[in-house]
Amino acid sequence: MFDWQSATSVQRAECLSRPAVKVGDKVKAAVENIIDNVAKNGDKALLGYAEQFDARISPRIRVSDSEIIQSEFALEPDLKNAIDQAYSNIKRFHQLQTPQSKQIETQPGVICELRFQAIEAVGLYVPGGSAPLPSSVLMQGVCAQLSGAKTIVLATPVKGDSQINPAILYAAKLCGVTDIIECGGAGAIAAMALGTDSVPKVNKIFGPGNSFVTMAKQLLCQSVPGLAIDMPAGPSEVLVIADKGANPEFIAADLLSQAEHGEDSQVILLATEAQLIKDTEVAIERQLRVLSRADIARAALKNSTLILVESVEQAFEISAEYGPEHLILQIREAERFLPLVKNAGSVFVGDYTPESAGDYASGTNHVLPTYGYSKTYSSLNLMDFYKAYTVQTITKEGLRGLSSAILPLAQAEGLDAHANAVKVRLENNND
Repeated sequence: MFDWQSATSVQRAECLSRPAVKVGDKVKAAVENIIDNVAKNGDKALLGYAEQFDARISPRIRVSDSEIIQSEFALEPDLKNAIDQAYSNIKRFHQLQTPQSKQIETQPGVICELRFQAIEAVGLYVPGGSAPLPSSVLMQGVCAQLSGAKTIVLATPVKGDSQINPAILYAAKLCGVTDIIECGGAGAIAAMALGTDSVPKVNKIFGPGNSFVTMAKQLLCQSVPGLAIDMPAGPSEVLVIADKGANPEFIAADLLSQAEHGEDSQVILLATEAQLIKDTEVAIERQLRVLSRADIARAALKNSTLILVESVEQAFEISAEYGPEHLILQIREAERFLPLVKNAGSVFVGDYTPESAGDYASGTNHVLPTYGYSKTYSSLNLMDFYKAYTVQTITKEGLRGLSSAILPLAQAEGLDAHANAVKVRLENNND
């Protein structure tokens, strides 16, 4: 237990510090070699990496249309229904985010517009890891589908002699994805950024991944003209604010559900009662005994802190300083405190709103800013799949009225040609 009131400013800063993300020169050099190989050898490079990194015996790149179509018949009914329900909720929530064009006459004869256009080609990366992640397909795929992107490429690794999981294929099918690529890591990112014979080139790449994937995204968006990525990515994290009425079993379950993501995950509890922290510690130990990923969760807990605070209000101040990916409010009258929320990727309100609801099926997106980036970045949303542009239409009389602002400013900046572009139009008598 860490007592916030008795700690020094240095101790407080150390308490909220995140595990350092160490990406050494070796990772960068390896990724640069992979990108260079894909640029030179395309599909051949991808097939080689599938053998090297994923132990594929007879690797392939594209999944056939027939497999995608037939995928739902390979699923257990409960899993198919779960994917259907999650897809429906995610789609309904993100449909609310559809951008609307706007127009205004800023002064007589001067009309300005804000318009939106879908990014034409997007790449979605879904990590392989130790289990398939159909939820990650849905979170990215629904947005791509709703935006109306013409090309949607999904890349995911397949290990050994396994078949690509039908849950991945069915989720992709619901989202209208037809270009599914069986390759992962930095090679997959390079293929989507550069294009190969089998992999369409995209304009923006989405999705989480390991240090090699993250490095590839960063290097490629700096070197490929016009290529963008979704957001910086770091280890997963959750912060729980709890008061006297909170259930320690619920708190422990929420902390562990995030801790099991990876050894570098971080979980933090801000509680107003010392006894609640003690009870939560007991609950954590009890629940760890039955978790299949207990070793990973225990390692993550070493990066984590249970903090005693003076009040709920102080807890929100500390949370704002930390800027968590997930913020869980297990407090009474939680709605009353929502205006105090600052710098959080996604907020879960009340005792019966676990983080896993947002991870899978409530409707909100689980692709969130981590490592304090919630101070400047938003959760993945439909607007990430659009670009905005402006339009202006000006009559001659409108330009005449506007010239009183344009000409003095152009003169002040010493840009004569700018001023002349206005003058030649106003002096034109051929209308």
